[in-house]
Amino acid sequence: MTYNTYENIWGALPFPAFVLGSDCKILHVNASAEQLIATSQKQMISKDIANFFHENSILVSTVKQAIKDTGSVTQYNIDVAVVGKPLICGNVYVSFLNPTQTELLMVVQPTGVAQKMSQSLTNLSAARSVTAMAAMLAHEIRNPLAGISGAAQLLAMNAKGEDIELAEMIEQEAKRIGQLVDRVEHFGDQRPMEAKPVNIHDILDRAQRAAMAGYAADVSFSVEYDPSLPDASGDADQLLQVFQNLIKNAAEAVSKNRGVIKLRTSYNSGVKLAMQGNRTQNLPLLIEVIDNGIGIPELLIGEVFDPFVTSKSNGTGLGLPLVSKIIAAHGGLVECASTTGKTVFSVRLPVWRAKKEFG
Repeated sequence: MTYNTYENIWGALPFPAFVLGSDCKILHVNASAEQLIATSQKQMISKDIANFFHENSILVSTVKQAIKDTGSVTQYNIDVAVVGKPLICGNVYVSFLNPTQTELLMVVQPTGVAQKMSQSLTNLSAARSVTAMAAMLAHEIRNPLAGISGAAQLLAMNAKGEDIELAEMIEQEAKRIGQLVDRVEHFGDQRPMEAKPVNIHDILDRAQRAAMAGYAADVSFSVEYDPSLPDASGDADQLLQVFQNLIKNAAEAVSKNRGVIKLRTSYNSGVKLAMQGNRTQNLPLLIEVIDNGIGIPELLIGEVFDPFVTSKSNGTGLGLPLVSKIIAAHGGLVECASTTGKTVFSVRLPVWRAKKEFG
């Protein structure tokens, strides 16, 4: 068959690819297709493509149109409905492989990952802008704030009646501003990270135990870990801060007594991030924090990692930008998807690779 001639190229294709007969039955698939369907090639061979993409889906209609017109058909930005999985957005290309028109090639190019990566890079730029602002804020605000707090304490010592209450209010507000500056100051820490091997499951377990002992005492947790997950490359304390923040956000979004937070890990090859110096970073480790809360308002979903953006009445809008900054420093990506009743924060990280020493 045609695909046997180019077996090495076929296996290396980064997008899911299927060879189909003119009866819409699967003749061959590559490794990316197996990952998309979450089924082995052996289980797919000789089965109708509609068994995996729904009979009435646009993708199946595209295949049938190509067969009917005996030509190539391309669909851009369509919803690809894989059975048993959420919809993904992608481009679909279908064309005959041989003159006898007995075999077709169908390639699915998911576009969602690229869009999320673009958004993540935008979030990183926002985090960097806060980093530059943090040092100035810490220096310019702390000194006058200390003077205001000291003056309020002196006023309270000599005040009477309602003046005492006003002086205490000034001191409390000064303290609150000081706490806000403390949080912003985290962005000013630009010390290089010393990467070490990190067991992500240990980090998630620590974050979960801390949450259950405090702010998430009334929330149910479930875990779905990939037991073969290799160590991540990073700083354990910083990653713990990331997942404590994400779990805290989830706990605040769910209802008491009925709230559920799921922690899920998996290994997903094929996701890469372009780095400086014409390098690419593989990001196969996927960690997800999923909750069944009210969801994030649609108007805010694209800005949740921007500084000072929050839907909470008492929030500062600095927690998620800090998460974005830490993950970016790890060479990773953080993404968010939300609908009513389900919010997913996805963190992608590189695998730990020990540096080789040469004598």
